[in-house]
Amino acid sequence: MDKSSDRKSAIQYLHPPIEPFDRRMLDVGDGHTVYVEQSGRPDGKPVVVLHGGPGGGCSPAMRRYFDPSVYRIVLFDQRGCGRSRPHASVEDNTTWHLVSDIEQIRETLGIDQWIVFGGSWGATLSLIYAQTHPDRALHLVLRGVFLMTQSELDWFYGGGAGKFWPETWSAFQSLIPADERGDMIGAYHKRLFSGDRTQEIEHARAWSAWENALATVNSDGHGGSSPPDYAHAFARLENHYFINAGFLKEDGHILNRMDRLAHVPGTIVQGRYDMICPPLGAYKLAQAWGNADLRMIPVAGHALSEPGISAELVNTMQQIAQR
Repeated sequence: MDKSSDRKSAIQYLHPPIEPFDRRMLDVGDGHTVYVEQSGRPDGKPVVVLHGGPGGGCSPAMRRYFDPSVYRIVLFDQRGCGRSRPHASVEDNTTWHLVSDIEQIRETLGIDQWIVFGGSWGATLSLIYAQTHPDRALHLVLRGVFLMTQSELDWFYGGGAGKFWPETWSAFQSLIPADERGDMIGAYHKRLFSGDRTQEIEHARAWSAWENALATVNSDGHGGSSPPDYAHAFARLENHYFINAGFLKEDGHILNRMDRLAHVPGTIVQGRYDMICPPLGAYKLAQAWGNADLRMIPVAGHALSEPGISAELVNTMQQIAQR
């Protein structure tokens, strides 16, 4: 599909930019402090936004999916990334630490229940949080579903997606000796945690570029060069979580516990041509859930900024606002 002039920009679907009414650094223990912000209506419907990665951090654009006259919008940077400190740290940084942090944020802000909004790894974390605290989630709004399974990791880091983007996959592999390419996550792990910052940054940028290159349906296969500090945190944290299988008890952890969310409504917005998190995961999730509305966007990839995905997420939040 070409980038024709009549292709709508995602920006037109979003609410106007707003500034937070509250910013703070919250001490969550273990030597970590996380950045938390609130915007919109202080007495509005609470919604917490869980960013992707792990390691992606939140951004001002994430506030714009919600009508600020209706919603109390809570964003935070997960441990080790964005404005949270220590930067790029994997110490005491697991899925279960993040679940605990979300609860601490909720309690600190005096919120009883909230809508949980997350995409990609943020969808993973949304599901695990809600399964752990099913009485706290009013509604789950998920985008680009990632279930943290071995088959999904094999798809993206084992050559599946590379069959569609062979030249981009070749560039990703090029930094790794041929005899180590059978385990790209492990091979990158050695280099992302080598202690040699120059080597870590080089491999962090390559790791980030591989993912960025496949994010949109209109990609030309080039992932660009991320700023070194951002890439370092993103790649190290993502690799740390993936090499540890998300710190989950078994493969299929999320689907095996969907009975816990039978009473929680969900909306799943999925790009039909998502190369990073293929639609099969979203389909399986909807089938196992039974209380979710799966909205497949016909011409869209993985990115939150895809026009069709942005439009549907804004539409979803407007529908929830009217309830």
